[in-house]
Amino acid sequence: MKKIILLALTIITIGACSPGTKDTSMDASVIETDGAVNEPAFDFNGVTAWDFGKIIEGERVEHTFKFKNTGKANLVIASCTASCGCTIPEWPKEAIAPGESGEIKVEFNSAGKSDMVTKDITIMANTNPVKTVLQIKVFVEKKTAE
Repeated sequence: MKKIILLALTIITIGACSPGTKDTSMDASVIETDGAVNEPAFDFNGVTAWDFGKIIEGERVEHTFKFKNTGKANLVIASCTASCGCTIPEWPKEAIAPGESGEIKVEFNSAGKSDMVTKDITIMANTNPVKTVLQIKVFVEKKTAE
């Protein structure tokens, strides 16, 4: 019995003190919604994905996703992250009032990329659901030697 308790304590201690492990989760209370009809809401007018078409490797392209807060409370975007460092989103840091509009600009750097590339942009906001995903895609052609 002592061995079992000692083993359990060792596992708990190692798990709690492992170097390099860090809790990066966001406190949900920051963007928690109450499920009421008075919540903010994104309306991207049906455009939550963008296809840049074909570009040459090394080019940078950008697209701006426009949205409106169609809810009944201020919309606050807590974070906006991309699935890769080659994609950089910019979003409004101030609250968007009901009926007001905002923009999320996404820049994609094709350096070192080739063929079809698809990237997700995850928005965490005080909406229901709290997570909204935008997507970009592009076909990157290799640069030819001159």
